[in-house]
Amino acid sequence: MLPMEMISAILDSVQEAIEVTDRNGQIIYVNPAFCQITGISLAERTKENIFQVSPEGALALALKTGEAVKGHRTRVGGSNAEVISNAVPIRVSGEIVGAVVIFQHITDIIKLTEEVRRSSNIIRNLSDKYGQVTKSKYDFAHIIGSSNAIKDCIRTAKMAAESSSTVLLLGESGTGKELFAHALHHASPRREGPFIALNCAAIPDTLLESELFGYHRGAFTGAVKDKIGKFELAHAGTLFLDEIGDMNLLLQAKLLRVLQEKEIERIGGTRSIAIDVRLIAATNRNLKELVREGLFREDLYYRLNVVEINLPPLRERYGDMAELANYIIVRLNRKLGKKVVGLSPDALTQLDTYQWPGNIRELENVLERVMVASDSDRITVRHLAPHLSLNSLTVSTCETTITPLDQLERMMIERALEKCGGSLDGKKEAARQLNISLATLYNKIKKYHLLDSKN
Repeated sequence: MLPMEMISAILDSVQEAIEVTDRNGQIIYVNPAFCQITGISLAERTKENIFQVSPEGALALALKTGEAVKGHRTRVGGSNAEVISNAVPIRVSGEIVGAVVIFQHITDIIKLTEEVRRSSNIIRNLSDKYGQVTKSKYDFAHIIGSSNAIKDCIRTAKMAAESSSTVLLLGESGTGKELFAHALHHASPRREGPFIALNCAAIPDTLLESELFGYHRGAFTGAVKDKIGKFELAHAGTLFLDEIGDMNLLLQAKLLRVLQEKEIERIGGTRSIAIDVRLIAATNRNLKELVREGLFREDLYYRLNVVEINLPPLRERYGDMAELANYIIVRLNRKLGKKVVGLSPDALTQLDTYQWPGNIRELENVLERVMVASDSDRITVRHLAPHLSLNSLTVSTCETTITPLDQLERMMIERALEKCGGSLDGKKEAARQLNISLATLYNKIKKYHLLDSKN
């Protein structure tokens, strides 16, 4: 057995208050923590009986009932200390010979509970943040094409990636703006940080502010817990705001302030939160026109337009069609379990002369629909015809609509001049591809009144 001196030293070192009585309720021991919490000395306390000084306390109840008492809230007799107590009777050979109580001051319990609550909130917030944070999925190697138009965009984007300057990506829907945003982040010094994307047009105005800046619990009806906004999630990384031209003027003003001050404030909050975020914005709308119409802030436009990259539509990416189509076919083969080896020459011509209003997204959609519905190992014009609109520049033999030859001729000459350019060298190349002489080309230009527009 432990010597009494060691037992006494152990009890004296315990941080919780301890009080012991004999079977009659006479107090025989209190430790230093008891004296500190209650302000009652050992000599004073051991002169008293628990049934007189604290008849409703946990220690008296344990002696009366012979049962353990847990979580009993009361005031210590002879003091103003409110405590939470656990008491048990002491039995020797089956007989009660006394009782012992251990208690903590209620303020300590409250502090501990509050600390647990704060820790739980931190863990919950970190869990929420972990579930929303993403990395970039693509790099510049995923941008397919070797045309001058796309090369120029890649060159500008790679230079912009080295800085933290705001980038504005402009272009029609389906031209690959989000792909460029991913690649910009991946090539930047922030590549190890988060990449957070938000489509401003996909979220109602009433919710977009809370998505961007987050909110505190109770900030509005339904705010049952704190929410981290996209700016906080993107700290030390990149935030990509797609379709920024659809953002309302009120949010534009708040976004401008964030870009200027480098800090945000959650909805319902009073504390500013410093952020370090690289912003990439994108839109398929004409922001200059929106500024003139008063629908987009001019100061925000210039703040966003530090580096501007205009992504070309697919119809202007001359020479990229074969490379893009084959890349998409390989990817769709894996997705669909197909073994398509490529396009026939006439199918490639059909794709190359189509206007593609939906750009690369439409090209992917058309090829997937063709591959889903066909068991052939090669895509031909016959496969494509049902999936292309009547604006296609090539008439398939399986189409019932007949286009006049002079209209087709004009369209093909326009296409050749657009592709090769209006310079003398461009006209020579256009004539070569059309398989006509340069003189014939000039005659056709004059016939169809193309001379003024093509020089």
